[in-house]
Amino acid sequence: MYNFADQNINRETVDYLKNYTIPFSGLPLGNHHFDLEFDHKFFEALDYSEITNGEGSIQVDLEKQERMLVFDIMIEGWVTAICDRCLEPLNQDVYGEERLFVKFGDTYDEESEDVVVIPEGSHEFALAHYIYEMIKLSLPLRIVHPDDENGNSLCDPEIIRKLEELKPIKPVDPRWDSLRGLIDNTSEN
Repeated sequence: MYNFADQNINRETVDYLKNYTIPFSGLPLGNHHFDLEFDHKFFEALDYSEITNGEGSIQVDLEKQERMLVFDIMIEGWVTAICDRCLEPLNQDVYGEERLFVKFGDTYDEESEDVVVIPEGSHEFALAHYIYEMIKLSLPLRIVHPDDENGNSLCDPEIIRKLEELKPIKPVDPRWDSLRGLIDNTSEN
């Protein structure tokens, strides 16, 4: 878990991130719903964020049990990401659903990526770090501008031209020609 006390973070940032903290101590056992939003301020408040802009909604369903909290979190929106091909920004849709189990114990411990133990007597749980991780994990492995309706890339045309210009030319090794002939003959049969 991200510990704000370990960082030099100004009071305004801590106050802003409290918007993503769920106070559960006064809630009765059962189900509770919270509607949250994220925007550029969310990413600015997280000093480790690689994302600088975005906007979306966060739905948090909390099932408070006697010895455990079960958070069902859904995010939906967009973030500004950097294209892996042309290095220009683009808006990328994000969507994710996760379940997080929060148990009570002696000390804080992350048992797994979806099970956290918090100290007995805790009265609230900070979700900002988990929401950020959900957003990051909802991004595709390779982020590139989509193609237009004609199949042309929407990447920066100057960068695409330069990439084509610098594309290595693969020399043809004539020693492989006879093997290619064997493959062609077997596939015809």
